[in-house]
Amino acid sequence: LQEFKVQKKNYRQEKKKATKQLFSALKDPRVVIMADWLKIRGTLKSWTKLWCVLKPGVLLIYKTPKTGQWVGTILLHSCELIERPSKKDGFCFKLFHPLDQSIWAVKGPKGENVGSITQPLPSSYLIFRAASESDGRCWLDALELALRCSSLFRLSASKQAKDGDLNCSNDSSHAGLYNLLHTATVSDQELFHLNDSALENHHLENDAFSDKSERDNLEESENELHENSRKTNESESDQSEIHGELSQEKKGTTYLEQNYEEFGETGECSQTETVSDENKSLMWILLKQLRPGMDLSRVVLPTFILEPRSFLNKLSDYYYHADLLSQAALEEDPYCRIKQVLRWYLSGFYKKPKGIKKPYNPILGETFRCCWFHPQTNSHTFYIAEQVSHHPPVSAFHVSNRKDGFCITGSILAKSKFYGNSLSALLDGQAKLIFLSSGEEYVITMPYAHCKGILYGTMTMELGGKVTIDCEKSNYRAELEFKLKPFFGGSTSINQISGKIKSGEEVLASLDGHWDGEVYINDLKNGSTDIFWNPTSEVRKQRLKRHIVLFEEQTEFESERLWQHVTSAIGKGDQHKATQEKFVLEEEQRHAARERKENGTEWKPLLFWHNATTNEWHYKYEDLRPWDPLNDIAQYEKDGILQTMQRHLSNRMSTHKNMCISNQVARHKVISNYQNTESSCSTPESVQELSDDEGKYCILQFVILPIYLHYPK
Repeated sequence: LQEFKVQKKNYRQEKKKATKQLFSALKDPRVVIMADWLKIRGTLKSWTKLWCVLKPGVLLIYKTPKTGQWVGTILLHSCELIERPSKKDGFCFKLFHPLDQSIWAVKGPKGENVGSITQPLPSSYLIFRAASESDGRCWLDALELALRCSSLFRLSASKQAKDGDLNCSNDSSHAGLYNLLHTATVSDQELFHLNDSALENHHLENDAFSDKSERDNLEESENELHENSRKTNESESDQSEIHGELSQEKKGTTYLEQNYEEFGETGECSQTETVSDENKSLMWILLKQLRPGMDLSRVVLPTFILEPRSFLNKLSDYYYHADLLSQAALEEDPYCRIKQVLRWYLSGFYKKPKGIKKPYNPILGETFRCCWFHPQTNSHTFYIAEQVSHHPPVSAFHVSNRKDGFCITGSILAKSKFYGNSLSALLDGQAKLIFLSSGEEYVITMPYAHCKGILYGTMTMELGGKVTIDCEKSNYRAELEFKLKPFFGGSTSINQISGKIKSGEEVLASLDGHWDGEVYINDLKNGSTDIFWNPTSEVRKQRLKRHIVLFEEQTEFESERLWQHVTSAIGKGDQHKATQEKFVLEEEQRHAARERKENGTEWKPLLFWHNATTNEWHYKYEDLRPWDPLNDIAQYEKDGILQTMQRHLSNRMSTHKNMCISNQVARHKVISNYQNTESSCSTPESVQELSDDEGKYCILQFVILPIYLHYPK
């Protein structure tokens, strides 16, 4: 028995030695299989020349070899390699995931959250072009070697983290390499709970081991770490108490991936509709009640012109490409930053309903929640919206992705004006985009929708008006004009857009094209013209996956549950039933309004509050602190309240966190002085300095519970 124990001890030591040697090779800048310039094709089918560094198991991509601006890391353990035929000079090859899953690491070699890229890159594959065939063959041979190393690297990384090597815990580059591999083991789940117990279970269940004895070694290793933790810090709780504290954390909302998404046809087809004779008679009855210039907000519209979803839901269409904002948050140059913001802004328009449709007018107090998962950064963008006023109809919304460094808040007052044979839907209001690290604010306005051909001719819908994206801090401004089709214009003159980007009074670039198609940018300094945005079929495939709240967890005033019977009737083509169900909802709203008036009670929104001084709506639980990777684990949502899961280093720190949450609303009132008062809601380390023992305890906790890397999608 004693001899067996000695053998097991030697076995563990040899494995740890091999692991250290492998990680040392990866950290050592001299250990490089191959490094050279390669052209890489983006999702917009344009090529970018980038510096590629091949190491065992990973391919690191940088902008330049000197500055080391990290673009992304490809995990080779999930890739297949194939030569790709090409008509042009050079040699092409492709790295791809055989099941069309992401090949990217979610963190960089130094812990970077998002790569510094200038154009979107595909998630499940990457196409490379070497300068010559000989260079390309060299890359193929080198990649074959690196692919063989990848499985060993992944297993070693997992085992080393479990073994808890305290000597390496302070090495940031080591941690970064472990992070980028280990985070890639997270599976893409349709249902996810953002809560501590789920994170803990996922962390324990998703590591691969070669045999049962290796799992036994892990358990022995963890038991040793538990003993060391108790010996090092006897005054603190033991590890089981930490796990108990984690499991008591409140469970987050369950979100389900939305598999189906309806798109209208591209071009002018989806913006025109011929009204049937039956529906024309209904329109005539309605129009007899109207006068030119009349506001339509109090007019009950027939159900055949309704898009079967709420206006709160429709406002979320702008965030399917929120990863562009993740990239903008990392841009150091303000000109590049506003270009990326403008590119994101344009990405929200190409999705159209089938035909000319208007979404439901939200009921007072109606809410809508959804989120998008970012595979490259392992984060979520959350969207929370509420109808905060009915007359006038005001929709307030808040969008947050603290990990990627941006938040958006705003409100829209929807107005409709009738002009005889046409009407306009005006979106009066603005959104404010905030980058958390720099404190930059971008004030954004919206175009209006114009519908003509109501009485005679073909009904046509267009976007019109001038909009701006204005950043006061950087003094950069983008101006766009959505142009209505001229009377004698052809098919190419519909959906036209033009604009410019300015720094102060200086015009830096001009834009023109179509808001549902190609948009070109002309750089006035060098005179070059390039494609700025083009929603090709490939770009559409890169849309982030939206997740909606599980129906059983939706509240009574959640959009999908509230309008379910109207939506069902419209889907079946039963306009009579849809009208009846819609009337029931509207009557309930009128009855509730009469009761409040009789009782003298005032309606109070659930999730937003109104600043009477600025006439702006703010999310009650807004958190504008920059993300702290040492303390913040994951952002999650429960009952419309966005929260950040944090490490519980001590009871004192948990108390400080609760104080921060309780003071959220008070912090809104001094939001303009946020940077000066940030200490009132700072990280736990700034509240009270940790003792030496507490510092050792924290290191052990980080080794045992690195669950911030593993929350499910």
